[in-house]
Amino acid sequence: MTVIGLDDTDSRTLGMCTTYLATLVAEAIESYGGTVERRLLVRLNPAVEHKTRGNAALAIHTDLPAGTAFDLACDELDRWAVVDDERTSPGLVVAPGSPDTVSSAVADFARDAVRDFHDIDDAVTLAENSGFLTDGWHGGRGRIGALAAVGAWAAFDEWTYEHISYREFHRCGTPRDVDFDSVFEAADVGYPEVWDTVDREEGEAVCVPNAPGPILHGIRGDDYRTVREVAARIDSEPVDRAATFLTNQGTDAHLRDGTLGNVRDGRAYRVTGTVASAPETRTGGHVFFALEADGATATMAAFEPTKRFRNRVRALRVGDELTVCGEISDGTLKLEKFAVRSLVRTEPATPLCPDCGRTMKSAGRNQGYRCRECGTDAPGKIKRPVERDLELGWYEVPPCARRHIAKPLVRGGFDAATHPER
Repeated sequence: MTVIGLDDTDSRTLGMCTTYLATLVAEAIESYGGTVERRLLVRLNPAVEHKTRGNAALAIHTDLPAGTAFDLACDELDRWAVVDDERTSPGLVVAPGSPDTVSSAVADFARDAVRDFHDIDDAVTLAENSGFLTDGWHGGRGRIGALAAVGAWAAFDEWTYEHISYREFHRCGTPRDVDFDSVFEAADVGYPEVWDTVDREEGEAVCVPNAPGPILHGIRGDDYRTVREVAARIDSEPVDRAATFLTNQGTDAHLRDGTLGNVRDGRAYRVTGTVASAPETRTGGHVFFALEADGATATMAAFEPTKRFRNRVRALRVGDELTVCGEISDGTLKLEKFAVRSLVRTEPATPLCPDCGRTMKSAGRNQGYRCRECGTDAPGKIKRPVERDLELGWYEVPPCARRHIAKPLVRGGFDAATHPER
């Protein structure tokens, strides 16, 4: 067995897609007479500065010898990688042996690439010390992601699927011709095994990208047959080629458990605390509040692109207990989802007179309340029930705002009730 890892071959402005290039490498392998056992699409740390779009690295598991696989992959990268973009820095790593048997150091490298940051020198040194073949173009920073893709199969246990349909390459950069009614109909047929195909409330076909690359649509789900069936139901311009990838998308692999006192920028966490300030909507429609735990406080944010999720955040009250998930940036946690652990159900209120029903007035400092009409009194404020627009359990951003790697609630496996968005 041989594992081919590649990364950073596309451009935000000039197009291409690393999944497409990996598909071409897989086709070259099969044309040569080799077999492709599986294809991995590995989403790395979404906070990485140099990412192009979704920060995806690709791996191909094949039966060709490492040297042959390396030569075939180099040919395709030479032909297709977008090195005219100064941000693009392709990398290739080819590892002889089964993906199950990479060293713990390589597996740890892959795990950390999803949750932390790596230096290119460390990646090259580890690859060379492991006996892997490597090459880089335009600086070769993509060797970081390529090595992570090589180690991903050993690093992660949870995988989902994405079936990607590609348009004819000469159409890249032109508007996609996709029948959106058929997308919504197909999404209904596939749900819940297939998720994040559309956003029903926003009326958005999430599976159809806006970038200038060759992807026509990508269907994500838990079953490889169902993602293909949903893709086949979509009416569109001609599909030139297609590929099904195993992926860590929709798994929350980027999250680590933490506390408010130890979070760091550029990492994503799952932390628990108590709402310490009322949610505030600021310029641009962004919503902020403070979360407190064990003497530490941090700002939580639901930004405008999260749409209706902000109403869930606005419904919070001081004293509610939450578990929140998201990436820390400039000390602020950008909310991806949160779980309501307990809700404040009452609020202090001035008592009513039991005789006339009027609101009592203060009787003086520390003297309670008194009805000036009836003379009745009360020792202090009472607890009045408040209606809440939230329930206990998990809430999430809608599909149109979900990060590739974030786990949709519909997939299940959460520690409380869920309130999925569709």
